[in-house]
Amino acid sequence: MLRDLSKNQSLQLLLHDTELWRASSIDCDFRQGITTGFPVLDGHLPGAGWPDDGVTELLHDQQGIGELRLLTPALARLSQTQTRWLLWVSPPYIPYPPALLKAGIDLTSILIVNPKTANDTLWVLEKALASKSCSAVLAWPGNINEKQIRRLQVASKEGNTWNILFRPAKAAERASPAELRIQLFPPKTSPSRHTSPSEHTSVDFRILKRRGGWSSEILNVPFEDRLNQITPDFPSLSIATEDISTRSLRDSALFQEIPEFESHDFDVLFEDRELMEIHAMAEDNEHQ
Repeated sequence: MLRDLSKNQSLQLLLHDTELWRASSIDCDFRQGITTGFPVLDGHLPGAGWPDDGVTELLHDQQGIGELRLLTPALARLSQTQTRWLLWVSPPYIPYPPALLKAGIDLTSILIVNPKTANDTLWVLEKALASKSCSAVLAWPGNINEKQIRRLQVASKEGNTWNILFRPAKAAERASPAELRIQLFPPKTSPSRHTSPSEHTSVDFRILKRRGGWSSEILNVPFEDRLNQITPDFPSLSIATEDISTRSLRDSALFQEIPEFESHDFDVLFEDRELMEIHAMAEDNEHQ
């Protein structure tokens, strides 16, 4: 009996003093996370939000389905409450400042790095994560293996930095040291003129791996937009037979009903256009 008690005490000591956790309960004693801004997602994450360190993987094949909009509330909070960088490594497109600003992200906190080789990318990631100068590091690393992710996991813990890796969906077939893995899908439903769908776009997700819990079923996160609003059927308007004054009133009303496009919708946080890349911002900041 004393031996059993000693084993139990040893186990509790390990759970308390190390990063071991029980896979059978999501209610383990985790630190409060960074709220995602989406209650349905918060409710399925340990600490009720994104982790503030460690590696998070977002797995998806189609860009622009909502992968960045899932992150912008947390990134905005980090940029407003911390003085550290939000580092973007090898983004597929150039970040679009007006959309980031509208999402509440402080643009002066953003640093963009585009390494030339895969080895350079891994070197930048590891150094940045361990430097304690970044609150979050977003990266599109391309091919990356388990050993390399483990090194990033260790570095992110050392630097208390949240690392988000955007990877293809096929990566879900292989194990990963990442603490949190989420697979993203386009929503199953689509707008139809014969139904009454929600005006808001959304993204489906399934948690593949999380601390203190099993994988989840496929769930849906709705976004605050009106991009699914059905536009008027213009050909049905008999403009040719109407009086000019009547046409003007009707056209004006129709166009007022069409929602104004918001750049952050469709995840247009990237746009191909000339934009200053902020490679030397860190050095400039040190000289100020």
